[in-house]
Amino acid sequence: MLRMKIRTATYLDADEGSLVLRRSIGELCGEDHGGDPAAIASWTSNKNPEMWRSWVDQEATELYVAIEAERILGVGMMDAEGEIMLNYVSPDARLRGVSKALLNHMETKARRLGLTECSLDSTKTARNFYQSAGYRCRERASKDDDRMTKSLAG
Repeated sequence: MLRMKIRTATYLDADEGSLVLRRSIGELCGEDHGGDPAAIASWTSNKNPEMWRSWVDQEATELYVAIEAERILGVGMMDAEGEIMLNYVSPDARLRGVSKALLNHMETKARRLGLTECSLDSTKTARNFYQSAGYRCRERASKDDDRMTKSLAG
């Protein structure tokens, strides 16, 4: 039985990793883009190998891949302040715990950095997932405000 691993992303992951991001958005985030080709194109316009390589080079962020049998199952990215910037799963690996594993990995990294909180802007599609992982909407936030935070204390 193969086991999923999470590791820091590299330049060599750029083609497959950016494809996973585009497919995840296009195929799994319908609640957010409604199948509108223009909305999908706008959302995925920077999800390409060139941008991937720039993310790898950024010192203030960490880009991660969840892999199994050398295939990328998911992509996560977090900055040095605990901002979860990416957490996407390949449609082929949906409902296998990939996003949860990436999220746990990034939260563990945040704790090691001495951070007390992680935050993110959730999609409508992922809101229930993040709530089940302990993320809460900001107080006094509007119904359409997708900013969520989680305390890492305890």
